[in-house]
This record gives sequence, C-alpha cells and structure tokens, in this order.
Amino acid sequence: MNSPAPEKPDIHSDAFLHSLMRKQLRLSILCAASFLVVLLGLPLLNYFFPELMAARVFGFTLTWFMLGVLFFPFVWIISYAFIKRSIALEEAEVKEVSRGGDEGSEGGKGRHD
Repeated sequence: MNSPAPEKPDIHSDAFLHSLMRKQLRLSILCAASFLVVLLGLPLLNYFFPELMAARVFGFTLTWFMLGVLFFPFVWIISYAFIKRSIALEEAEVKEVSRGGDEGSEGGKGRHD
C-alpha cells in the first residue's frame, strides 16, 4: 500500500522553520522601525517646526491632528501590512519546500544547534 507521507515536503524541518523565522524577523524589524519613525518623528517635528505644527487643521493643531486622528490608522496599516506579508512569507516558504521536495528537508541535517 502506498503512503502519501513520504511524498509530502517536511514543512516542520529545522531548515524550513529557521528560514521562515529569519524572514519574519526582518519583517518585524521593518514594521517596528516604521512605528518608531512615526512615534519619535512627532516630537521632533514639534521641536524643529513649531510654527507648522501649531497650524490649524479641522479645528485641531497639526500636532493633535496627527496624534489623535492619524496615528491610530497608521498603526492599523502597519499591523495589516505585517499580517498580510507574514502570511505571504509562510505561503512562499511552503511552495518553495513543495517544489524542492526532499531538498528542503535535507538542509537542516548538517546544522549545529
């Protein structure tokens, strides 16, 4: 009786998981850096451009408009992009392992932990 198990790629191998985690770490760092630029950028804008940041936008100063209105949608956009890109990375890794067959599962055998 033929078993489908040997034909399936090993998506739980050390090589697969290490590669995926490395790519997701890069994505996490990029998202965190984007968040920090915005978070630290607002006080810097207030310091270097006080006249601009005191301008009125929809009844608020630009500082409060950016902090109270624009900040949360920006965080949602970062979160949405992270989730979408993370899922795409996982799917791409699975496809790569599926195409490589046994090649992908051999990559982790020589690794030293």
